[in-house]
Amino acid sequence: MLTHHRKPVCLSLVSTNLPVWSTVETSATLYQKDKERFHLLLTEPSIGEWEPSPKKPTSGDDQTAVTPRLLWLEISPYRVIMTMQGNGKLSYRHLWERGIYGLSRYWLHSESLSGSGQLRLRNFTRSLTLEGRVLPEHLRLEYELWSEKVELGSYILNLEIHH
Repeated sequence: MLTHHRKPVCLSLVSTNLPVWSTVETSATLYQKDKERFHLLLTEPSIGEWEPSPKKPTSGDDQTAVTPRLLWLEISPYRVIMTMQGNGKLSYRHLWERGIYGLSRYWLHSESLSGSGQLRLRNFTRSLTLEGRVLPEHLRLEYELWSEKVELGSYILNLEIHH
């Protein structure tokens, strides 16, 4: 049986060696898939100049409405998959699993006939910690991002789910 809960969350990403820091505080829907697997769905705000902010369509103006970017996290004590999809110019998917090299993929969409481009990177998950007794309360991921043999930074992803 699939159960779900609406919860306030705080999702943050910080680099330990680059000037990168971002925090999102919002409500999310937490789906319990089984005893140790959960899905968390939230709306991610737009990224500055990359995408217009979502707006509600006005009557007869459905052409200009922008679909919000959805952030979907598949969480377990062993693996985390994070997918961002929306009606914009950027999408991504990360796979983290403790002690292994996972994939980070980014898609840049364009309106030209050439379509879109894909960027594939590797990430190495140093640490994956999931806390919570019945439902997850805190997720902490520490990872490195790599392009071939060049490290593109070390990052900490924190997710707090308030119950």
